[in-house]
Amino acid sequence: MAAQKTILDSIGNTPLISLNHVRPPNGAEILVKIESENPTGSMKDRMALAMIEAAERDGTLAPGASVVEYTGGSTGVSLALVCAVTRHPLFLVSSDAFSKEKLGHMRCLGAKVTLVPSDHGRQTEALTRNMIATAHQMAREKGAYITAQMDNTSQLGAYGKMADEMWAQTDGRVDAFVQSVGTGASFRGITTRLREKNGNLICVAVEPAESAVLSGRPSGAHGIDGTGAGYITPLWQEGLADAIEPVSTEEARAMALRLAREEGLFCGTSTGANVVAALRVAARLGPEARIVTIMCDTGMKYLKTYAKDLE
Repeated sequence: MAAQKTILDSIGNTPLISLNHVRPPNGAEILVKIESENPTGSMKDRMALAMIEAAERDGTLAPGASVVEYTGGSTGVSLALVCAVTRHPLFLVSSDAFSKEKLGHMRCLGAKVTLVPSDHGRQTEALTRNMIATAHQMAREKGAYITAQMDNTSQLGAYGKMADEMWAQTDGRVDAFVQSVGTGASFRGITTRLREKNGNLICVAVEPAESAVLSGRPSGAHGIDGTGAGYITPLWQEGLADAIEPVSTEEARAMALRLAREEGLFCGTSTGANVVAALRVAARLGPEARIVTIMCDTGMKYLKTYAKDLE
C-alpha cells in the first residue's frame, strides 16, 4: 500500500459489517457502516473536509484564514483535524451539555473552544439556537469564515460518496437505509444518492423520542449526541423519509452498550438509536431484506457518559 500524503487521505472507505447477534428472529439482515474507522473516529470527518475544501476552492476561505463553527462535538473535532492540516485557525462554539471527551479532543487538535452554558446539561432547542447565534456573532467580529453546518450544502456530496461505498460493498443490494437526523445532511445526502440507484429504497429517519419534532411532536431535552436539534433544520428535506422512528435516550444508550458486549462495536448513542430503529424495520421487512445503517462514531468519545451505566 502506498504512503498517503496527509491524514486527510485516510478519510472514507470504511468497512461495512453484518450484525450477527443483535438481530431479530426471522428479520432482515442489518449491515453497519463502521465510521469509527475515520481519523477522529467519526463520520463527520467526511463533511468537515468537504466544507473546508469547497470554501477554499471557491475563494470564500483564503489561505490561513480563520474558521468558526457551532458544534455538539463530533463536527468540531473533525474540523479541528482538517484545520490543523490545512493551517486554518479554528474557533468553536460548543456547550457543557456535550461529551467532555469531544471538548478535550477539539482543544488537543488546536481549536479555541467557547462554551455556552446549558440548562443543567440538557440538550435543547434553545441551546442549539444560542450556540448558532454566538458562532455567527464570533465570525462577524473576527472576520472569519463560518462553515455553518446546519445550512452548508457542500457536505451533501461527501455523504453521496459514502452512499457509493455502501452500494459497492453490498454488490448493489440495499433494501432499506436507516439513519439518525441531526443537521439532516447525512440522511439527505445518502438517501438521495441511494435512491438514484434503487428507486424502491425504504428510507427511515431516526430522532430522539424526547424531542420528536420530525414526527410533529414538541421539542424537548434529550441525551443522544449529534441528533435532535429541537427544530426542523434547513437541510431536512420533507418527503424524503418513508418513515420516522423516535428512539429514547435510554433505549439508545442501552443498545450502544449491548452492541459493545455482543458485537464488539463500541459506539456512541446515535449509533445505538440507529440500531434500535433498524431492528424495528428488520422485523417488519422479513429475512429476505437487507438494511444498511451507520456506526456514526466511536464509544471512546463517551466514556464518562457511559460511566454510570458501568458501576
